[in-house]
Amino acid sequence: MISSFAFVLAAITARAVATSNSDDIAIPPGAVYIDPLTYDVLGPNSTWYAARNTSSSTVGFNPTNSTPPFIQVFDPSFLSILGPSPTFRLIASNPGFAFAHEAPIYDAGNNLLFFSSNDGGPLGYNGWYNNSVVSYLNMTEVDEAITAAGTGADVNVQITTLNLSDTVQMVNGGTGLYKGNLLFVTSGRALLPPSIVLVNPNPPYNTTVLLDNFFGRQFNSLNDVKILPGTDIIFFTDPTYGYINKFRPEPMMPSQVYRFDPSTGQVRVIADQFTEPNGVAFTPDGRTAFVTDTGGGTITSTIYQFDVDPATQSFTNRRVFAYADSGAPDGIQLDTMGNVYAGCGEGTHVWNPEGTLIGKFYLNSTTAEMMFTQSGLVILDEERMYLVDIVARGMNLGTL
Repeated sequence: MISSFAFVLAAITARAVATSNSDDIAIPPGAVYIDPLTYDVLGPNSTWYAARNTSSSTVGFNPTNSTPPFIQVFDPSFLSILGPSPTFRLIASNPGFAFAHEAPIYDAGNNLLFFSSNDGGPLGYNGWYNNSVVSYLNMTEVDEAITAAGTGADVNVQITTLNLSDTVQMVNGGTGLYKGNLLFVTSGRALLPPSIVLVNPNPPYNTTVLLDNFFGRQFNSLNDVKILPGTDIIFFTDPTYGYINKFRPEPMMPSQVYRFDPSTGQVRVIADQFTEPNGVAFTPDGRTAFVTDTGGGTITSTIYQFDVDPATQSFTNRRVFAYADSGAPDGIQLDTMGNVYAGCGEGTHVWNPEGTLIGKFYLNSTTAEMMFTQSGLVILDEERMYLVDIVARGMNLGTL
């Protein structure tokens, strides 16, 4: 007897090469369409229950059994993000070293994408006694390599590693440009404090520390940072991953989200009650904020949404925006249409502004971050970097 899952798989596979009933738009090459109606009921003998109903499960939802990397379309509206002919290709690789983990910053003027290596993971080669590294990828060189390689071919463009000041320890978050500079948050290392730092994007990469304490107390291990649109006010998260990953002492403060005004030096808590607050982002109008909570693995794999108080800029009216079905939502970015992108257990997941999952850039590996560039969306996948050429564009993350 053919199992109920086999019928589901056959139905989804058939739909993957068909057109969308909703908009009658053909699914582009390299993408599959997964109609939610075909898997809402899998039956009691479905193999997905055994595969996914464990707290430690990292099995992704790939009912078409497609070979990564590829694109999953859960809603026809995702096609407006992809465009008619998206491409999904490898652009940089260094097996054995997690060089591309966090803190992506796109310098459009120089067409460079900056990022940091894994800080605390087994392939980051760092810890209590060793620092992580910050590098950049020249996107002009990527474009040239892609043109030379031809349609659909992978390339491997070399990265450049920066020689930064010793005050920059374990970079984990980044945004900007901030008044012409890269804006990083660091997790600190050993007894060296977590901090907010400015780094000039040009050699010799001069560094300025803006903040390294909360009224004399060190932060736990700063994780992500964003600028409130239309201002120069900095918002950052402070979970305990430095301690969890054994390169920071025991935490001395709760895991919280902070607001910092460099013009006055004032820093204060604007949101709490998280397990491990991770990524932070704003809508283009600055009225709504998002914070990912990655603590506890699959238990708290949640993106929370807040209103930004127009007077105090505190985060209010907390509510669930989305729950990631695979892994935990880490870094978070928005496009100009308000769609939300987060690094999860299979790759990058995309939700519409209402919180409906509409698509995934599927790699079958945990990715922490992604960043929009002039060439498309770059996905950081630890030992690899991928470029997805899509029509969606990222919002402006900088300030003059």
